[in-house]
Amino acid sequence: MLPLLAAPAWAAEPDPRVLSFKLPDQIPWGPVTANGNQQAVLVGDPSKPGFYAVMVKWLPGHMSRPHFHLNDRFITVLSGTWWMGSGPRFDPDGTVPVPAGGFVTHYGRGIHYDGAKGEPAVLLIVGAGPGTSTPAEAK
Repeated sequence: MLPLLAAPAWAAEPDPRVLSFKLPDQIPWGPVTANGNQQAVLVGDPSKPGFYAVMVKWLPGHMSRPHFHLNDRFITVLSGTWWMGSGPRFDPDGTVPVPAGGFVTHYGRGIHYDGAKGEPAVLLIVGAGPGTSTPAEAK
């Protein structure tokens, strides 16, 4: 039997010309908004034309009001449970849960609302900017 060789405790850093990465404590989370969420822009600029990727963290008990986005958005639930509903009438009791690992497409101009109920929910959202949000609640 061959003796096991001890591996180094730390591998060399990858070549930054080849890849870049951020560990969880290096993700650039913004402040909590009035809607009860935080955003971290990972790639691009959602306010401008072009590809973007953001993470959104919804705090428990917070939901958006009915709104729409001009372009399609593709969402993966990374942790927690994300609740979503569609249409211009806000009905948080009529929302559908999407657990971690779920995938959702928000079609451009489709009216919806979403958020977190009893636990935080972290989402990865990718799309083509500008990623504007237009209120669309029926009063």
